[in-house]
Amino acid sequence: MEDELNNDRDLLERLRKGNTACFEILYSKYSGKLYNYILRISNGDFYLAEEIVQNVFVKIWEIHTNINTEGSFNSFVYTVGRNMFLNVVKSRMQEYLYQDYVIEHENTFEDSAEKEVEYKMLEEQINKLIEQLPAARRKIYIMSKIKNFSNREIATLLEISENTVESQLNKANKFMRRSLLPYTGMMFIGAFLPFL
Repeated sequence: MEDELNNDRDLLERLRKGNTACFEILYSKYSGKLYNYILRISNGDFYLAEEIVQNVFVKIWEIHTNINTEGSFNSFVYTVGRNMFLNVVKSRMQEYLYQDYVIEHENTFEDSAEKEVEYKMLEEQINKLIEQLPAARRKIYIMSKIKNFSNREIATLLEISENTVESQLNKANKFMRRSLLPYTGMMFIGAFLPFL
C-alpha cells in the first residue's frame, strides 16, 4: 500500500511538470476502477460512467500543475467522480421537476416563441450580472457554478483559503438573487437555480 502511494506521488510530481506519459499511466491505472464505481452508483448507466470518467481526467489534466501530490490520488479521483455524478443527478432532478411543472401548467404558458425570448432575456441578464461581480469574486463564481470546481479545488488553484472561497461565493449568490428578484415570475427561473 505504501509503495503504491509513493509510486502515485512520483507519477503526480512528474504530472505536475506536464509529463503526458505519467498522465496516461494514471489514467490506465484508475479509469477502470472509476468507471466501475460510477457504473455501480448510477445503476448501470454505461454512457454516464464513460462520460464522467472522461470528464474527471480532463479536469485532472486542466489542474495538473496544481495537483496535490501528498494526498491519496485514488481518493481524489473517486471524490471528483462522485461530485460529478451528484451534479448530474441534481441536474436531472431539476429537469424532471421542470418538465413536471410544464405538463401541470401547460395551459397557462404562452406560445413557444415567447418562452424562448424569456429564456434568452434571463440568460443575458445572468451573464450581465456575472460581469458586474468584482474580478476575483467573478473568477471564483465562474469556477464554482459554471466549471463545477469544488471549493477546495478553487482554493488550491487560486492559492487562497476555502473560507475565502465560501465567503466570496456567498456574496456573489446574494447579489445574484437580489438582482434577479424582478425576474422571479419567469417560468424559466428554475433552469438557472444552480447558478444562484
